[in-house]
Amino acid sequence: MHYPFFSGLLRARRAWRSGAVALLLAALCGATPLALAGQTTAGVDGNRAMAHARKAVSFGPRPSGSPALESLRHYIAGELGKDGLTVERQSFTAHTPNGDVPMVNLIAKIPGNPSRRILLTGHYDTKRFAEFKFVGANDAGSSTALLLELATVLSKRQARPGNPEIWIVFFDGEEAVGDWSETDSLYGSRYLASQMAREGKLSSIRALINVDMIGDRDLNLALEYNSTAALLDLAVKVAAAQGRPDLFDRHPSALEDDHIPFARLKVPVLNLIDFAYGPRHAWWHTDGDTIDKLAPESLRTVGNLVLGIVDKLSR
Repeated sequence: MHYPFFSGLLRARRAWRSGAVALLLAALCGATPLALAGQTTAGVDGNRAMAHARKAVSFGPRPSGSPALESLRHYIAGELGKDGLTVERQSFTAHTPNGDVPMVNLIAKIPGNPSRRILLTGHYDTKRFAEFKFVGANDAGSSTALLLELATVLSKRQARPGNPEIWIVFFDGEEAVGDWSETDSLYGSRYLASQMAREGKLSSIRALINVDMIGDRDLNLALEYNSTAALLDLAVKVAAAQGRPDLFDRHPSALEDDHIPFARLKVPVLNLIDFAYGPRHAWWHTDGDTIDKLAPESLRTVGNLVLGIVDKLSR
């Protein structure tokens, strides 16, 4: 779940975003999308990503602590292994309103300069519902699928001196166990953010790009103002350069998602999400969130947007 606030309520949250970050990103805007460190690369394959989404949905409801989520973990690790990536299982115990729940973040690292890290993140758990079967095709099948496809594309790029180290992070426990609150939500991202803070690694993060609910056939990304302003501006420019000037909603909003624990620690963050899901938002957290609502083209569009942003930040 993502608890929405709207534009006028959150201007204060943007005060920490420094002019230095804005100037840095402005200087990067001349880079060509999909040309990391001077090389070209294939873009995202929407059909391949869609196949991952179908596989995730095939496991059924996947709430934190469930056998189904563990089965999905094995699938994710196997697919990342095919790309030659080693998967770190970051296990922890979440203290929830329903008691302790074992959770696991999955992290795959694409080699590069560790002082210039880029984190590509999303959650892979689904919210638990007793009253209906919730398979979460878009929330969070789409983010699971796109991260796997991004790992495939990025792992095949030729390493260049100075390229950033890229982390592909699958967060457990994004969904609230009960009602959404600061303590009942975002378990996996809160855990990783606090661990990186303890280890002194936050300053190495050039950007965290979070994806969530990005498979909707009727794709329209939120102009999400809990994101760092300079990164959001960069995303809009990259989308326009890729032929999608209409990709972002023109009505600003702000959402709480897995980027928030890092934003609170002054890490530059970007949240890519289409929160308007179905007529009058009718498919979100309902049994209507099924695979027929997703489109390969939407996964391809958001994936290539992420690649374009990564390329600019890698200059």
